Amino acid sequence: MQSHIGEMAALATAICWTINAIAFESAGKKVGSMSVNYIRLFIAFFLLGICSFISRGVALPVDANAHTWFWLLISGLIGFVLGDLFLFQAYVEIGSRISLLIMSAAPPITALAGFLIMGEKISILGLAGMFITMGGICLVILSRNPAEKKIRFNRPVKGIAYACIGALGQAFGLIFSKLGMGSYNPFAATQIRLIAAFIGFTVIITMKNKWLEIRAAFEDRKAIGQIAIGAVFGPFIGVTFSLLAVQYTATGIVSSITSVSPVLIIPISIMIFKEKILPKEIAGAFISIAGVILLFL
Repeated sequence: MQSHIGEMAALATAICWTINAIAFESAGKKVGSMSVNYIRLFIAFFLLGICSFISRGVALPVDANAHTWFWLLISGLIGFVLGDLFLFQAYVEIGSRISLLIMSAAPPITALAGFLIMGEKISILGLAGMFITMGGICLVILSRNPAEKKIRFNRPVKGIAYACIGALGQAFGLIFSKLGMGSYNPFAATQIRLIAAFIGFTVIITMKNKWLEIRAAFEDRKAIGQIAIGAVFGPFIGVTFSLLAVQYTATGIVSSITSVSPVLIIPISIMIFKEKILPKEIAGAFISIAGVILLFL
């Protein structure tokens, strides 16, 4: 059982990402993605402080060394600020289901980043897996116009671009987390990443003059409830499980297992959002995951 802690934590992460995406899509359509991003950080930081105090007797990451602080702050800026800033807007533009499918490109990006930054090897099967994953994504987001005989995007290009940037942020955020965390406590490590996110989003909100929008979001109780659910399953439980996973197994394995979210979200999208899902979209989700699994065989 001990040898599979990383894999189980990664599966728990995938479930959390699914719940997180549904909650944040719903809230984002009510109060805007920026408000969702910022408010969830406060909720998650408070919960992490409680868990950190219970698990190790210290509520704040005051015992982290400079190396840990540096890389986890970088990870937070890339993963939480850059990645989630665009991902949450993608939820609003093209929905959480398609956004998560595009996010399945994160594992191939993670593999390439691991190769470039940490010297991890990529096999021939791995390269094939990258192409298969991208093929599955393209099957869903591209369609052929019979009249013009041209292939085009069947979702807003802006939303697709946002989701792609989100995938880049997630991949590099995971790599830098592993570089900085080592054996450090996952709760405290997540707090450091959230501190970076606080700073980053505060600067962005100030520059874009969005403080009135943030204030107005608190008047929508339903949206706040959805943000709270997303915060619990996203930057609290989900991120903590993901960091726990990379402590016990390779980043590639973690990315492979967590990539099942696009399949897990399909029945939820049908029940909650009443989406009509085409057979090719279901096939594309499974093909993408097959490519991710092949990537790390």
